[in-house]
Amino acid sequence: MSKQKFGIVLPVTLLAYFLILMDNSIIFTSSVQIGQSLNLSAAALSWVSSAYTLTFGGFLLLSGRLSDLLGRKRVFLVGLTIFGLSSLAIGLSQNATMMILMRAFQGIGSSIIAPTTLALIMDAYKNKMRQKAISYYGATAGIGSSVGLLIGGGLTSLISWRAGFLINVPFTLVLIFLTVKYIENSQTKKEKIDFIGSILSILGLVGIIFGFTETNWAAIIIGVLILFLFVYWEHRSAYPILPLTLFKNRVRSGAYVARLLFMMAMLPFWFFLPQMLQGQFGFSAFQSGMAFLPLTIVNFIIAMQLPYLTAKFGNNKVLIAGEIILALGLIILAIGDITKGYWGAIFIPMLILGLGQGVILAPVTSAGVHEAPAKMAGIASGVTNTIHQIGGPIGLSLIVSTTDYFYTEIWLMVLFTILSILIVAIFVRAD
Repeated sequence: MSKQKFGIVLPVTLLAYFLILMDNSIIFTSSVQIGQSLNLSAAALSWVSSAYTLTFGGFLLLSGRLSDLLGRKRVFLVGLTIFGLSSLAIGLSQNATMMILMRAFQGIGSSIIAPTTLALIMDAYKNKMRQKAISYYGATAGIGSSVGLLIGGGLTSLISWRAGFLINVPFTLVLIFLTVKYIENSQTKKEKIDFIGSILSILGLVGIIFGFTETNWAAIIIGVLILFLFVYWEHRSAYPILPLTLFKNRVRSGAYVARLLFMMAMLPFWFFLPQMLQGQFGFSAFQSGMAFLPLTIVNFIIAMQLPYLTAKFGNNKVLIAGEIILALGLIILAIGDITKGYWGAIFIPMLILGLGQGVILAPVTSAGVHEAPAKMAGIASGVTNTIHQIGGPIGLSLIVSTTDYFYTEIWLMVLFTILSILIVAIFVRAD
């Protein structure tokens, strides 16, 4: 099956998804330079990342449902426009207020792009073509995050941190042109929009993400209570923004929990390791980004083989194998000796972790939209991406509140991964 048969939809959606994931992790290697350039306090600097995460995660459910109701192409173009304009404004920011506000605005654009890209793929491809396209989508999820560290460090060291955001602008313009010219719109649905449910979902998710990001337990409790109210409202609503029937499928529900635990382990890994490399080994921002190159290369190579692997062994077996490999890589890192330097303590675990990430993300993405009806493709994609966004802050907050010792941090990531293995083994099985 040749790549040409995919047409224009796959490259457009993968590039758009790559851009938003790259910007989610680019902050990790450029935060020091951003703080120095704009004279940001530690609190303001943390909000440069948190503002993006809050709006990205908070608006995902609404964005996913709107793509079902208003048409994928229209909603996708809105998301690209918001993302491009906000990236330009961030690159030109001169103070903390503008930087944080535009990062929040950029997060809204990303929240529209993320579920719509996966929904466009589900609309455009069927059967083996869809499985292969989702494999590439899952590979992009892992590669985008790790390459963001590399690009962020490289552009920051060689040019400026601003280049990491301004580079989005020409790519976004190209994507808008290709979308207008080549991508067909899906049908609109004459249904009422559940505005009350939308507001409750945004408030609940923002409360939870903010609470875990800032270690504010009051916000977490309020967020959880609002989400309970949201679920009650959705159960009664004639036009729910989140149809609860989506969770009746065991495979999908298990995949959501597995993805949550995966991000609880991996976002702290992407967060803590660059800091350790710069603090322990004296790496520059660029060098700490380059340290992830082995992971990225292995991730890419194995992701290209996933359509064959899933066809031969089945989605569940490939997913659980990836989880076991990921746990093994983290364990080797946890029992290693960082005094041996990067090549003695980090390089081998990086290769294994790249293999694990590369094997996990496509199958867990595929399981997250398993047998989802076409009319709910957008919201199924929205839930998948929402779980991806809230898992990281939860894991990071739990680890930060528990320890500041590098090895203990890694062992907690091992714990999250083992729990994910159990969830996959129990729930994510073929019907």
